[in-house]
Amino acid sequence: MVLLRGLMALLLMLGIWSAPAHAAADGASLFEAHCVGCHLNGGNIIRRGKTLQLKALERNGIQGPLEIAIIATEGRGQMSGYGEVLGEGGAEAVAEWIWQQAQNEWSSPDS
Repeated sequence: MVLLRGLMALLLMLGIWSAPAHAAADGASLFEAHCVGCHLNGGNIIRRGKTLQLKALERNGIQGPLEIAIIATEGRGQMSGYGEVLGEGGAEAVAEWIWQQAQNEWSSPDS
């Protein structure tokens, strides 16, 4: 996992990090299947201060989808890692989708 974290950090620093074209659709469906049980509308039913709202992410040192992907893969604190469950590229797709939702304050496009 340390190697994965280092590689992802290197990609971010080099400006190579980018989401796959299918990330939005895949990210949304992966979030619905594996994350929404605890993080409905970007909240957190277990730890109120560890939500997926932009202010909470930034307060917890998360500055973008890279850090979200690392947490989704490895876990952090009470949250287990979901790397195997999300599959290849899944953590990155869900992280991009979460970051987009946080930027939009988790509001639906229709509101």
